[in-house]
Amino acid sequence: METVSDILSKVNVLATTLALSWLIMVWDMYLASRQRRVTINTARVPADLRDMISTDVFEKSRHYSLDKSSFGFYKSLYSQLETTVMLYYGILPMIWNFSVDLCARYNYNIESEIWPSLMFVTILSLWSLVSGQPWSLYHTFVLEEKYGFNKQTLRFYIKDTLKKLALTLVLSYVVIAVLIYIIKNSGDYFFIYAWLFVFAFSMFIVFIYADFIAPLFDKFTPLPDGELKTAIEALASSVNFPLKKLFIVEGSVRSAHSNAYFYGFYKNKRVVLFDTLLEDNPLTKNENKESENAEGEKNNEEPAEVAEVAEESKEKDADWHKNKIKGCTNDEIVAILSHELGHWKYNHNLKNIIISQINILICFYGLNLLIKEKAIYTSFGFDTEPVLIGLIIVFEYIYGIYNEVFGFLMTTLSRKFEFEADNYAKEMGKANLLAVSLIKLHEDNLSFPVVDRLYSAFNYSHPPLLERLKELRKTSKKSD
Repeated sequence: METVSDILSKVNVLATTLALSWLIMVWDMYLASRQRRVTINTARVPADLRDMISTDVFEKSRHYSLDKSSFGFYKSLYSQLETTVMLYYGILPMIWNFSVDLCARYNYNIESEIWPSLMFVTILSLWSLVSGQPWSLYHTFVLEEKYGFNKQTLRFYIKDTLKKLALTLVLSYVVIAVLIYIIKNSGDYFFIYAWLFVFAFSMFIVFIYADFIAPLFDKFTPLPDGELKTAIEALASSVNFPLKKLFIVEGSVRSAHSNAYFYGFYKNKRVVLFDTLLEDNPLTKNENKESENAEGEKNNEEPAEVAEVAEESKEKDADWHKNKIKGCTNDEIVAILSHELGHWKYNHNLKNIIISQINILICFYGLNLLIKEKAIYTSFGFDTEPVLIGLIIVFEYIYGIYNEVFGFLMTTLSRKFEFEADNYAKEMGKANLLAVSLIKLHEDNLSFPVVDRLYSAFNYSHPPLLERLKELRKTSKKSD
């Protein structure tokens, strides 16, 4: 039976890795081209949405989708070319040798590999920051600005970027230093200890994220007392959801895109609403009283059909289709949170954590088989066998195809979870309101509603809008 060494001796690991990475990129571009063709050829609003999405908004979302597609193509091509050049011309070994020499010059311990590894990561991170800035700047200040989504100033953008870099480096330093120590000192079973550390560290980050990390980038304000807070608390109480805190995050200083999520462990759950999600933002200083009264009347009604809800919404808000008033009503936000409660009810987050941790353990076991193989280092131009380089080569390059397959399976599972959460909201009597809120969110975010099935199967963690509406419109046990 052939050993790993025998197999590696018969192949050029670098050439095979590059060939597979280009194959993955070509596949991704093929999928993107299918979606682009659908977007170009779909010139009219689908019949199921014709009464709820205006032609102007549909056209704007179509052009936004095409512009994002073009941007994504050139960015992906550049990234692939950059990676190919760096690997083919041995730039990674040059950076590693420079890192070792620099640490030795200033009398840092190079035998443990920790200091050279931290220097290596710092240099790569800075290079990635510099090389990625033209793309990031264009995306933020040209593409997103063109469609009214960017709300950042250049000063805000620079501060945000530097904070992300600093936080990423600090966390990376901890993970890299500990992993190198474990791998070099734990023998053949290092993969178990490495996995245990990664699991513990990731849980630690989840635990501190809301209180210490997220506030570094966004301002979180407790949701004031009022109709929305009362409705959310009543919803949580009705299903024994352990809601502890309600926050509004001022995402509008960064982007006009909207979102909402639950967060927290066990009985310490939090609800976070982006201010861009709220049609009637309680934090807004200059609120229009007449709009509040009209909104209150709308929230007191109980529509029976999706089209009827949308029609009543249009009658009370003539600017909805003109996209002048964005966000969802209080009842629609409650419907969205009913969907999120479905994820909690069915333990979707816990299932995702278990699956991801099993995957990480498998990957570390594979690393255990490969990290001592000299062929993978020499193929990439290294004359030594640093632990960090082994981690990078195995996880980022050799696992390329595996990561694609695993990603596809997780995307498929995610879509299943989304349907289950939608069904939970439907069982709570929120089907029609959830359907309207999904349509509004697509309008506000200019999400193109018509998708290629193969493209969406690989790229959409959430089912396409039309598929979700179809399921929501099926007969439910309750009616909102």
